[in-house]
Amino acid sequence: MASRLLWATRAASYLKISTCSRAFSTVIKDLKYADTHEWVKVDGSSATIGITDHAQDHLGDVVYVELPEVGSSVTQGKTFGAVESVKATSDVISPVSGEVVEANTELNGSPGLVNASPYKDGWIIKVKLSNDGEVNSLMDSERYSKFCEEEDAKH
Repeated sequence: MASRLLWATRAASYLKISTCSRAFSTVIKDLKYADTHEWVKVDGSSATIGITDHAQDHLGDVVYVELPEVGSSVTQGKTFGAVESVKATSDVISPVSGEVVEANTELNGSPGLVNASPYKDGWIIKVKLSNDGEVNSLMDSERYSKFCEEEDAKH
């Protein structure tokens, strides 16, 4: 366990990311977070969405990801897919509203990318934003880290 913590701390300092020390979860600074443990990276009028490191850690090994159809609409706060792990199936809630312009079909053959690389290779969908203002209602990395700590303390 100590070597994992040391590795995580070294990786975090190398990648310049903050870590939730309690759960070893990584939180990326320039992303926004929903209280349902999805992240969003906004780039102009498009956004990439996935589940957080905290979420994949609690789910365990992901065995299946249900993706929405390209061209379908997602609504902030509403379910658009699911992530199934060896422990449970969890709905994926959209942190923003918009039209799905791409789904990560790599996850069909390699759902474990959600565990191995939740913020990079394990993204779930990309959407064209219909309401830029919704991003302002999401948490920044600092608030999300605190949120995770408080949530873990309750369990």
